Amino acid sequence: MTHKSVLAAAFALAFLQTGQAAAQLPPGVYAGQSDYRLAPPGAYALDPAHTAVIAKVSHIGYSLSVFRFDRPTGTLTWDPEHLDRSSLDVAVDVASISTPVPGFATELSGDEYLQTAAFPKATFVSTAVHRIDATHGRVDGRFTLMGKTRPLSFDVVLEGAGKGFMGHPRIGAEATAAIDPKDYGLPPVFSAPIQLVIDAEFAKSS
Repeated sequence: MTHKSVLAAAFALAFLQTGQAAAQLPPGVYAGQSDYRLAPPGAYALDPAHTAVIAKVSHIGYSLSVFRFDRPTGTLTWDPEHLDRSSLDVAVDVASISTPVPGFATELSGDEYLQTAAFPKATFVSTAVHRIDATHGRVDGRFTLMGKTRPLSFDVVLEGAGKGFMGHPRIGAEATAAIDPKDYGLPPVFSAPIQLVIDAEFAKSS
């Protein structure tokens, strides 16, 4: 057996042993589970390192251009036994937009489009939380963009809840909604509904 073959075999063995060890971990030790009640009640903070805020915008009818917004912040007041008492308050730095098109993010941040100097934040504040089934819900609230506030509802799918890392409970979900760009004063080039997709993870504050 060559030196390279020995290294490859050692790597494969180590990989298999790691996978077997992970498979033997008791359920729920670290991994989130499909049970929102595993996240205990209390105050949670948004984890920006495990959150993605995405806008999907029609590219003149040919495709959907995907824009990402970084630097989100937010809090979740969570009550799994009385979901209607839960609430959400989140924001994102609109100037943190990124796009694969070189230079376009800077243009979008300017006065012709998102006017981030005058309106640096987009926010969502919940008004009601509804349970649909064990892993689906809806969050109604008020969405503010470019100084204009409109009602908006997000469809929510639970990704997982549990003990988290080192005893810090976590809950994560994907939320989707669509906005009419005209409602927020975006230029006419944005005519089709804009899809919002938010994958968020919250960690218990204390």
